[in-house]
Parts: sequence; structure tokens; C-alpha cells
Amino acid sequence: MRTVVASIFMSIDNIMVAKNEDMSWVLDDFDAQGMGSDMSTVMANMDTILLGRTTYDIMTGYWPGVTEDEAPGASKMNETPKVVFSHSLKTATWGHYDNARVAGADLEAEVKDLKAQPGKDMVIFGSASIVRQLTELGLVDEYKLWLHPVILAEGKPLFSDLKRRHRLDLTQTKSYANGVVLLNYRKMQQ
Repeated sequence: MRTVVASIFMSIDNIMVAKNEDMSWVLDDFDAQGMGSDMSTVMANMDTILLGRTTYDIMTGYWPGVTEDEAPGASKMNETPKVVFSHSLKTATWGHYDNARVAGADLEAEVKDLKAQPGKDMVIFGSASIVRQLTELGLVDEYKLWLHPVILAEGKPLFSDLKRRHRLDLTQTKSYANGVVLLNYRKMQQ
């Protein structure tokens, strides 16, 4: 069975994207050596990217036009198949790559079907609403939380509006020179 991994940059006050979809707090302080290397490992272990509509809009406006020389990991980001969860989109494109599609209306059924197929990890980048919904459904297997040493005060929280407790096992911690701490959790078996 395939694994769903949520790889999320977040502030210490549970914000994953600041007001007006601002991600400068991540980009301005990104540790290309340490964090970049560990993100490359995440990407090497994936063969599908799961995205919500907002994150898809942001990413498709940036990544398809970026080369590996400009941003390490761009090739993997661009070449990996993507599944976009949206109630309003009918089709999804990713520049000249033919590897993005809009999922069916039933999020739970779609992800369960994807998990049952052979393959590598499916990674969610950003996409707070998708992470929350899949968490509530018990379908996120692993959380890679890149905790940044910043309090944003405003923005989109990652874990909000959950209706029940979700127990996790801490499997790894790693700190970087820029003060970011990677917290790696796996879902506890119920």
C-alpha cells in the first residue's frame, strides 16, 4: 500500500501560509544545503503530488517555467504526476508537461484508490484543506513538518477545524543552521 506524506512548511504558531498567500518567510531563509538535501530525499521517494486548488494555482504559476539550474528539484517537481482536488476546476495543466489531472468529486475514494495502486509515496505540498480533510479521514500516513522560527500571527493555519484527536508517533527530528526544525511524525495505528 502506498503512503500519503504531508510535507509542510509552517510557523511556530501553526500558520502554513501568511496573509495574501505570502511564503517569503520560507524562501528568504531556506537552507539549501541541509533542508534542500532532505527535501530532495522526500521528492526522490514520491511518484505523485497531491494538491488542493489554491496550492495548484500558486505552484503552476511558478514551477513549470523553472529549470533545475534555477531551483534544485524543479525537474522532479515538474515531471511528477499531479492530482488536483477541486470542486471548480474541470481540467488541470502543468505548463508543457502532460501530467496533471483533476480528481473525482469523492476525495476519500480517490485517495483510497491511489493508495491501493503500486507505486511510491504520494506527497502533499501545502494544501491545508486537503491535509485537514485527509487527516480527519485517517489517510495521511506521515507528516513532515518543517517548523520555522517565526510567528506570523495571520494567515492560513494548518491544523484547524479538526473534529477528533489524532495520535502520532515522532519518528525523527532534525535541526538546521537557520533554526528550522524538521519534525517527522507517523500516524499511530488505531
